[in-house]
Amino acid sequence: MMSSSIGSRAQKMSLPMSTQKGLLEVPSPTEKDWSTDGEEDYVFKDPDWELDSLPQPYRMINKLLNLLIDRSWEVIEERNAVREAELSRIQPTIYPPVLESKLNKMAHCMAICQDYVFIGGAKGFSIYNLYNAKRIYVWEKLKVDVTSIWATEMGSEILVAPVDEMGIVRLFYFHKDDLFLIRAINEVDDTSKQTTCVKMEISQGGDFAAFLLQGAGDIWLDVYKLPKECWLREVEHPQLALNPKKKGRQPQLNIPDPMTSGDIKFSLPVHIMKIKPPKPVTGTTFKSPLEVFAKIADCYGLGSGQNHFIKDSQWEQQAAIFNATYKKYLDGEWEEEPLSSATFHFLLPSCITAMPTEGKSPAGVACALGIHWTGCHNFFLYSLNRTLKDKVVSSPPDPEGVWPCAAPIAVSQLSYSGSYLVLACEDGVLTLWDLAEGFPVGVVALPEGCFCQSIHFLKYFLVYKGQNVYPVGLVRSQMTCVVLCTDASLHLVTAKGTQGPAISVLVERPVKHLDEAICTVAPVPALPGMVLTFSRNGSVQLLDVAKPQVVCAFALPGVHRPALPWEPLFVVSLHHPYFLLRGDPPGEKEFADNASDIQTSVFYFHFDAYPLLTNISRDCTMSSADLMDGVAVPQVLPLEKRCEDFLQKRFQKLGNKVNEQEHWTRLHRYSLLLQRESARK
Repeated sequence: MMSSSIGSRAQKMSLPMSTQKGLLEVPSPTEKDWSTDGEEDYVFKDPDWELDSLPQPYRMINKLLNLLIDRSWEVIEERNAVREAELSRIQPTIYPPVLESKLNKMAHCMAICQDYVFIGGAKGFSIYNLYNAKRIYVWEKLKVDVTSIWATEMGSEILVAPVDEMGIVRLFYFHKDDLFLIRAINEVDDTSKQTTCVKMEISQGGDFAAFLLQGAGDIWLDVYKLPKECWLREVEHPQLALNPKKKGRQPQLNIPDPMTSGDIKFSLPVHIMKIKPPKPVTGTTFKSPLEVFAKIADCYGLGSGQNHFIKDSQWEQQAAIFNATYKKYLDGEWEEEPLSSATFHFLLPSCITAMPTEGKSPAGVACALGIHWTGCHNFFLYSLNRTLKDKVVSSPPDPEGVWPCAAPIAVSQLSYSGSYLVLACEDGVLTLWDLAEGFPVGVVALPEGCFCQSIHFLKYFLVYKGQNVYPVGLVRSQMTCVVLCTDASLHLVTAKGTQGPAISVLVERPVKHLDEAICTVAPVPALPGMVLTFSRNGSVQLLDVAKPQVVCAFALPGVHRPALPWEPLFVVSLHHPYFLLRGDPPGEKEFADNASDIQTSVFYFHFDAYPLLTNISRDCTMSSADLMDGVAVPQVLPLEKRCEDFLQKRFQKLGNKVNEQEHWTRLHRYSLLLQRESARK
């Protein structure tokens, strides 16, 4: 008969190591006096004697069962401990969505602009009303699906730019309940020459657009100037009447069909420049440093490393030393390096983005393009106001500015206002720039072992009487951002004009509950100091970064779950207290023949509809006069106020000094003079 694990343990503890058949006596102290008559009466027994007495294979089966019972009991105890810990944790209030929009086909991307929602899916995209989820327009004329979509305000109009699965990007103009197709940027008749749009960016206001394209083993960035004033005139006063040969617009389900570019003749975007990744640094062909100075026409572009005085022999010697030092790591097969990628931003005019004087941009219009390539230490600045002599297609443009970093730049992020920029290097060091004032706010390092995955700016807020509020008026040199690291930890970075940057941990890296790891973060502009966190288990929580603590959570109704919890499809409105999240019922993908035909839903969450958030959303601003009564405003402190005034005066004096271009011109002339004198000798 097989014994249980608990019974076997009791038997093992009670069973003696030795037993005697007869009576035992206390032996004498000396070994020679011990009796030898009863040696055969002493029998040494194994504690597992009763188990070993079973014949095989039952003895082995009994041991395996006991081991299985012991391990099962340990798992049960561990699960009970986890369950008790879960019950003891404070669970946040969970709010359901206020509205559900059922879609006939799967949604691949979403964007919000003004009062409209743009959803890209199978064969096109649709436009919905943000408040009632009513579909307004549908455009489905593609043979493939739309994978990403961009919507930008252009005054009262909206510029829509969807990208399909083939990587073709198209520009649409949404004006007064009408949708017009302007043109396709990279569509060609010859499919063998087709290029793919990897990434795109449109400046605020819709003045410029940049498209990262790849094709034929090459990658480059095309930058365009968008004639938005011409588009507005052409829509309001069409130069060409509707083509009489074309039939009138055929509505689909009482939804107007967008006009094509043949209906109205739109002005085409103007190509400004084509930027390619920087060339590898090779040996110099210059014979003296004076030739290097003579080669460079102006001071713009210094620091890129292209014009240097390092010979090929020095590069070869450096490579030999490196290979000898790290030989054991270099041996073996190497995978082919992928194409370089780029991250780029449109920068507003400021004293730090010093551009040539012949091209000046009006206030609020981008004047420069900042870009960094994969594995590159430099952040390049290119002027968007180029003359005709600069637009030479045969040669790539030279950057007007170069910001070198100590390590390759991994992530960069520009604030929505365009006033602040953060460069995160691969070594975990963040450089904070105040572009509006023209100086670096500071440098801060992430904790050891943490590397930046994404950066998200928050609109500057203050804590007044326990509530987060936005101060009314212009705030200078005050920046706040959250940094999500690759280990799922979340950090808060704050910086002020007269103080150094500070970093604090908002959410620690999960150790026990790995499914609670944060995979995505999104700021909520409608709620001061609040961010949405999306975890791998599908949970969505609202985090107050000032406390820090979870305010509430949001959940999809019924059996709906985010389709990809580690990469959820959502969008947060910049000007309205809304955020949208796509949810799929379970089992849809298993029974659907075509993934695009899966019926999904988009759920609307309205912050004003939830009791805990109503007051925060409505009373989120406060005037400076009210803030002066409390201690929430650090600028009112006498010492910091004096420091701020001192810095402002220093900035004003910078304009009276000789600019760097004049210094470079003098240096250039002096180098030419020295070169002529050396040639005479």
